[in-house]
Amino acid sequence: MPAVSSRGRGRRAMNEINMVPFIDVMLVLLIIFMVTATVITPGSINIPTAGQSSKQPDKRIDVMIDAEGKLSLGGELKEKNITEKEAVAAIKTALADNPEMPVMIAADSDLRYQQVITMMKQLREAGVQRVGLSVK
Repeated sequence: MPAVSSRGRGRRAMNEINMVPFIDVMLVLLIIFMVTATVITPGSINIPTAGQSSKQPDKRIDVMIDAEGKLSLGGELKEKNITEKEAVAAIKTALADNPEMPVMIAADSDLRYQQVITMMKQLREAGVQRVGLSVK
């Protein structure tokens, strides 16, 4: 039954919404979401594997980064234990004749991801057009 006010001449119904049931429902929903948020555990990341390409390039430059972060060059260039700047300079001079030659980065699975991204960035800034990641 709506609330009734006795102001003035007659009895009139007041147009008010009772907020108590709405607040009760919202508090129950809040509690339910808080409890379920603690129960749900985030899933592990499943990194996809890449298939083999149909044809390997005849000439390519391999940049190999081991678990300690040491760089080695393979493929067309054969150098071991060099710095990133030396590797980028050697790759840049090797690509002067053939700028379309691909550069593949092969990194150890225990290596920090940031080192691979840094190497890719340096190669891109040096003007290497085709940079790829080597996978199993």
